Amino acid sequence: MGVPDLSGLDQDLLQAEWVIWPDMSINPRFVADVQDALNGQWPATLLFICRSGARSRSAAEAVSEALLPKGVSVRCLNVSEGFEGDLDPENHRGRLNGWKARGLAWRQS
Repeated sequence: MGVPDLSGLDQDLLQAEWVIWPDMSINPRFVADVQDALNGQWPATLLFICRSGARSRSAAEAVSEALLPKGVSVRCLNVSEGFEGDLDPENHRGRLNGWKARGLAWRQS
């Protein structure tokens, strides 16, 4: 497993759990967890990423929807291919598309 390495951009990677394993229930504190990780300072843009891009899309939508009624404007963008991307013909991830396969900076986690 790995995570994006944003050190070259002088940015921090914040990790918050959108769904709780093993039952994959939505974390009711997700938006609050993100806000806490940002010390209440919302940036202009947030990128969301998960393994395949599906869960992170829902997470980005949840944050965007939660902030809208509060008048907080944050662009919530999903990394659509995710970190490891889609399954290839051999049912492996990380080769066909996604953050790693595109050659973007990452580190082992």
